[in-house]
Amino acid sequence: MRTFDIVAAILLVVGGLNWGLVGFFNFDLVAALFGIGSPLARIVYSLVGLAAVYQIVTIRAIQRRWGVVTA
Repeated sequence: MRTFDIVAAILLVVGGLNWGLVGFFNFDLVAALFGIGSPLARIVYSLVGLAAVYQIVTIRAIQRRWGVVTA
């Protein structure tokens, strides 16, 4: 599961950076790389969304797996 946690975290970073580019520079890197509305771009967006849902649903389990102490 740690590998899945890492993949999900990487996807969230990619999504966050892409949204930052959109917000600051009105530039969508995913669309620029794969084409606006292309199937591959939609897959990337979907994977980022699924990674976010995974993180939300399993945050406590992830913290236990990684030995994170929370208050």
